Amino acid sequence: MSMKRNSGGRGLTRDSGDTKIDRAELFRALMMRAENNEPFVPADIAQAIGSAEASVSRALLVLTAEGVIEKLDASRFTSGLLKERGLTEADVTRCLSTAVARDPKRASDLVELQRLKKNNDEMRRRLLDAVTERDRYLALLKKHNIDPAESP
Repeated sequence: MSMKRNSGGRGLTRDSGDTKIDRAELFRALMMRAENNEPFVPADIAQAIGSAEASVSRALLVLTAEGVIEKLDASRFTSGLLKERGLTEADVTRCLSTAVARDPKRASDLVELQRLKKNNDEMRRRLLDAVTERDRYLALLKKHNIDPAESP
């Protein structure tokens, strides 16, 4: 006797993420969100285009690795880069079709590298702001003939 979970239509069906997504619908959904550069999660796009969330999530990670969209945090994305760069539906389709043969570990490493670069840029900006503020205070002290090295 076979104990298959899905025999006879009974039992739980599981979304394995192997379903195909309509790339044109995906592009349209991303462009709608690119108008206002609003953040979204894969579930929003999956619901909008009627595809499995796992498939959409995988496609979004591929597009992030290609630099088509931007990943904000663990599960949120923005598609402002899509509009900024003037990418077409053909460009997005090309990115998704060429990524099939790509190593998924490399794609996740590229996403992590982009995140680290963004973090580095932010830290550099904060450091420059702090140095500018320090120089401003030193100039004020000098203007009032106060030696900053002197103890009060």
